[in-house]
Amino acid sequence: MLSYVVRRCAVAAVMIFLVATAVFMILHVVPGDPVEVMLSADGMAPDPEAVAEMRSRLGLDQPLHQQYVNYLSRLARGDLGTSFQDDEDVLGNIAQRLPRTLELIGMATLLSLIVGIPLGVLAARNRGAWIDRILSGATSVALSIPTFVLGTVFVLVFALMLRLVPAGGFVPFSVSPRAHLILLLMPSAAIAVGFSAVIIRMTRSTVLDVLQQDWVRTAHAKGLHERRVLRRHVVRNALGPVLTVTGLQMGTMLGGTVLVEYIFNWPGMSGFLVRAVESRDYPEVQGIVLVTASLFILLNLLVDVLYSLLDPQVRKS
Repeated sequence: MLSYVVRRCAVAAVMIFLVATAVFMILHVVPGDPVEVMLSADGMAPDPEAVAEMRSRLGLDQPLHQQYVNYLSRLARGDLGTSFQDDEDVLGNIAQRLPRTLELIGMATLLSLIVGIPLGVLAARNRGAWIDRILSGATSVALSIPTFVLGTVFVLVFALMLRLVPAGGFVPFSVSPRAHLILLLMPSAAIAVGFSAVIIRMTRSTVLDVLQQDWVRTAHAKGLHERRVLRRHVVRNALGPVLTVTGLQMGTMLGGTVLVEYIFNWPGMSGFLVRAVESRDYPEVQGIVLVTASLFILLNLLVDVLYSLLDPQVRKS
């Protein structure tokens, strides 16, 4: 088990290094000078002397390979640099906004699992029946509707028409836990609809596969109650693939919450990322992409390790 974890950690470290290198190279190849963007005003060309002075202050006048070495050196110390725009610490800015996005993803994942796993098991137990067909159609519809469309519909129906909840915004949990959770619910639900459909389909498929195993037939032949077989044996053995899909979906949601946060005015990473890209703020863009990619990689590492605990055959492969 230890050797498997070490191998997976080594692969994760290499992938994070490659992501850091790729985002650095892409930003320096894409047209657009961050200094000229910052110094431009009302479409007027900036003063060349001011441009040269600021490029020198920011270290952008150095050769590309030297900038790359400096960048890796800072990363090794856990330093993501300071923003070109406001000279603030990038890591501090990310640490302020990232928990809000992770909270959104965490709530959406929880809702998806609470809804998806029981309905997936229900569909598998009633394969071909009317409930299975209804869930199959519902998941197809859920997967075909973009998340930002669902978010817009939720705002129109629940906030503007029925006036059950506010249209959006943010209240810190420390100020009002109730208001915080109410404002968190709608954007999380908008994300969870499509995610739940994926969980339902995956759970149904894996439960059906496990039900075909010989040991399940043996358990039934011994007279064990069907619910006991499902709860203690079938569902547990079917959770591995569901867990893997959950990890992948959570990683995907890290980059897919931008429009949802915008619609519901949720102050997560989306506005921060848009501002950084528009202003060509290299440290901020590099920091956001690197942290997001690292979380995605580490999340999948955790899922692989948990999956290996559920299925020892994974470690052997």
